[in-house]
Amino acid sequence: MRTPVIHDVSIPLQPGVTCWPGDPGFEMCNELRIAAGDECNLTSIRMSAHTATHVDAPWHFVDDGSTVETLDLATLIGAAVVVDLGDATVVTPAVLDAARVPPNTERLLLRTSNSEAWRDSRADFMRDFVALDAEAAQWVVDRGIRLIGVDYLSVQRFDDPPDTHRILLRARTVIVEGLDLSGVEAGRYRFICLPLKLVGSDGAPARAVLIEE
Repeated sequence: MRTPVIHDVSIPLQPGVTCWPGDPGFEMCNELRIAAGDECNLTSIRMSAHTATHVDAPWHFVDDGSTVETLDLATLIGAAVVVDLGDATVVTPAVLDAARVPPNTERLLLRTSNSEAWRDSRADFMRDFVALDAEAAQWVVDRGIRLIGVDYLSVQRFDDPPDTHRILLRARTVIVEGLDLSGVEAGRYRFICLPLKLVGSDGAPARAVLIEE
């Protein structure tokens, strides 16, 4: 039996990791250390629920929307398609049409020039990252795509109003942000993305992998 190739497409959580402006930076504190005479090592963390690789729940932008622990895990696990959008500066319906997304795709991951930014996961925040406009979000919803994944910290552009998020989340399309697709080729994979079960939260950090089968 062939051993599957597993691509970890999660951003490492470490002090200094790139964060959304205004969000608390990632902190990892040494509470107990054996080297200091304690009986065990114990670490605490402080972070936004939207740090590095994470999942948005509808409640993030829809006040009567569901929270992250209620997301259907069947949506977060399954066949996925990675498309490479090349040098596109914004994801529009025309860009998605040109990408030739296969019919009946349920999980779509967009590899853009953003992915190169994750070669240094502690780089300064990049305000001109590539993301979807509102029309592209509607394109995703109209095609019945259940999960959309992007390779920077937001599915919508930095200066845009929240229409892109709201269109997707009102349709219960799961949003996965902060994927590191720098080492992944376009193609078909099995996707597994498990957000932490944070009860009542608008989002949660996640570990995400792509499996070649």
